[in-house]
Amino acid sequence: MKKALLFIAIVSLFINFKGNAIGLRSVKEQNFNIEKDLLLVQFDCKTDVDDLHTIAAMATLILNAKFSKIQYHAVAGTYGTQKGLYVPPNDLLKLCFGNNWTDANENFNEAIKKVKTIVLKTLVKQGDIWIAEAGQSDFTAKLIKAIQIDLPKIDVTKRIHVVQHSDWNEKHTSAEHLKFIKENSDYKKIPDGNVVGNGTPGFCDPKYTYWKDKITNPKLFEIWKLATNLSNKYNGKEGRYNNKAISAGGMDFSDFSEVCWILGLKNINDIEQFFNTYSL
Repeated sequence: MKKALLFIAIVSLFINFKGNAIGLRSVKEQNFNIEKDLLLVQFDCKTDVDDLHTIAAMATLILNAKFSKIQYHAVAGTYGTQKGLYVPPNDLLKLCFGNNWTDANENFNEAIKKVKTIVLKTLVKQGDIWIAEAGQSDFTAKLIKAIQIDLPKIDVTKRIHVVQHSDWNEKHTSAEHLKFIKENSDYKKIPDGNVVGNGTPGFCDPKYTYWKDKITNPKLFEIWKLATNLSNKYNGKEGRYNNKAISAGGMDFSDFSEVCWILGLKNINDIEQFFNTYSL
């Protein structure tokens, strides 16, 4: 009888463990695991053109041999409640990432379905999701809700990490969605990526114009050329936000501070150091 009870207890424990395995974290808690985690980089592209520079910065990183194995996916059009015109990034995204991106501006609901499918593949393999929120969090809130329907036992506060650097982005996320994100993810608010010396890289500089001298990789040069051309084309046009750093001929990929935080790139201080370190 005792043996039978012991057998039942062991079987029950195994079933319970298996059923809840999706909610367990890897040993390296709070660290991006390049072997199995997924990096989602989400761009609102409304109405500031700085996302175009951030897209190019992301491409710069993944073209570097050290980061070529990162599992990532880009999403465009993840804007919140702000008014104004969209900054079309599609040509740049195709050049940078091929087909490895999703257009939420074109069809929000279909984008949720597509990104959810990508995310689920990582989660069921015990990988975590890290979201660099280069914009607002309304898309992320809907995405997490969709994930919870498919994986109701998952502990989203341990498996889905959301990183935000901007007060403005928080203010232009719907209050309901911002509250949901903070309660249903590992939400990290980091110092503003526009400022140097505050604990994250400062990637906004109206005086930095030397990127052409730093890049030797032809594809990367083409990427930054398109990013700067598009940003100059749309910056401040038809009521869009006028990014003063870019108007002055400089650069702004302040949202990229979130990617640096996720990947633990603590040695990068500013734009010059970024190009000196990672441009090819």
